[in-house]
Amino acid sequence: MEKKWWHDKVAYQIYPKSFLDTNGDGIGDLRGIISKLDYLKKLGIDIIWLSPIYKSPFVDQGYDIADYYAIAEEFGTMEEFDELLAEAKKRDMHIIMDLVINHCSDKHEWFQKALADPDGAFADYFYFRKGKNGNPPSNYRSYFGGSCWEKVPGTDKYYFHMFAKEQPDLNWENPKLRQELYKMINWWLEKGLSGFRIDAIINIKKDLNFPDFAPDGKDGLASCWKMVESVDGVGELLEDLKKSTFEKYDAFTVGEVFNMKPDELPEFIGETGHFSTIFDFSAHTLTDGEHGWYDAPKLEFAKWRAAIIQAQLETQKYGFKANIIENHDEPRGASRFLPSYAQTPDGIKMLGTISLLLRGIPFIYQGQEIGMRNAKWNSMEEFDDISTKDQYHTAREAGLSNQEALEVCSRMSRDNARTPMQWTSGENGGFTKGTPWLKVNPLFKDVNVEAQEQDPDSVLNYYRKLVALRKSDELKEVFTYGKFLPEYENVDGVMAFYRKDESKCILVAANFGKDAATIKLKSEIEKVWLSNRIDGTVDSEKDSLNLRSCEVVVLELENHK
Repeated sequence: MEKKWWHDKVAYQIYPKSFLDTNGDGIGDLRGIISKLDYLKKLGIDIIWLSPIYKSPFVDQGYDIADYYAIAEEFGTMEEFDELLAEAKKRDMHIIMDLVINHCSDKHEWFQKALADPDGAFADYFYFRKGKNGNPPSNYRSYFGGSCWEKVPGTDKYYFHMFAKEQPDLNWENPKLRQELYKMINWWLEKGLSGFRIDAIINIKKDLNFPDFAPDGKDGLASCWKMVESVDGVGELLEDLKKSTFEKYDAFTVGEVFNMKPDELPEFIGETGHFSTIFDFSAHTLTDGEHGWYDAPKLEFAKWRAAIIQAQLETQKYGFKANIIENHDEPRGASRFLPSYAQTPDGIKMLGTISLLLRGIPFIYQGQEIGMRNAKWNSMEEFDDISTKDQYHTAREAGLSNQEALEVCSRMSRDNARTPMQWTSGENGGFTKGTPWLKVNPLFKDVNVEAQEQDPDSVLNYYRKLVALRKSDELKEVFTYGKFLPEYENVDGVMAFYRKDESKCILVAANFGKDAATIKLKSEIEKVWLSNRIDGTVDSEKDSLNLRSCEVVVLELENHK
């Protein structure tokens, strides 16, 4: 495998709106991010991914872009962005941005021109189609609910949107449109950006016939992803994108890819893949409901373990995936992946250790490093997220009571990850001196950076040790390029694996069970690298290891080849 500059890096996702507000308007800003670069450096972060900061009406929190060349004034100015790039570079850190190019905002100049002339050149930047027998062109349901087709005012045409109606899909079959996008991407890379996280990119390939599918809901519509899964040829578009942009700059790219066909993994992340990496969502999709959040199955540890192991074994044949516990589109991982008895500092450290020491590129989401959990939501009025509101209505239509639907949304809402970062135990968790755009999680008084800075045994200080261990001179090679080998899969509640190369054999073992567990070691312990016990010790005998509930250890074993 050709070694790349990003292989041994640790990344951190910032959701700018909720990170730190410095001007009192209740919205996080670039100045807040700049002020916390030293905090991130101390955590061991190399790559910072910023969720969208472009000019936007914020119908979908900035994933509806009105101007790809402008910074939203809510976040600051282009001069402040340039300062962020320069300050990050001084600290040997890289900035990557969100690239949202499946769709734009309905306020974008291109779409406004398309509406003004539905038969003109700009209409072909989108998908404008005539209806059928007084109905939309096809029966697709958007990701946010309702039809994917919206009437073009004053015409017999509709335009296509897989997300909100304010997010019209861009027509990637149009070479002029593609060149406009490539020019924009290269402009940012010339500016000094190190790469992009690429949003919803699998959706760019459409079946231009837009055939109907069998309805899968009471609304008579079919999920739009069925069309995505049925069509071939996205690879050609992605290769054109890579060769016209990312490849020229040795840029780091991480794709948000769902609905990938089983045999396509090497095409996406192999030696000459479309992207540097893609996120591993295998654990997250275990709680996808058939019809929505309301019928989402409960997480089972055995299935979670099996999903991660399968993804690791499959991926290491070809390249790297990006490993996450949570992001801005998911509820908090500590609340989702840990049973109630494990939603403690020890349990959170355990979950973090497993994630960060898997093979692949670790991504930490803001607040994960202090163990932020889901908030308590008292009413639907407290939510902001467009998807959460749609899921509430879906649950109610399925027969759930108001309280039951609220509980579903409280458990699964993306707003759980978007509550403001908890810096202190003071007003609004130290996020803002104004009124926060989204409520602060009430847990901030107990879970915050300031308190954890003072506690040597805190989740934050453990994460610092964990990241430092992964990047240490002694272990960087084995944690970056070493094989992943699962172990003790037959032991209930235990998630364990080796990271192994020619010179090192590292065992990572965690007990997610409620009771203590004992495992037989295959060789002798040479060194204890990390433990989430306060005294840093392990309970072992010559050939066995005893693990308390929620205990995790990182051990170097005699290397048996």
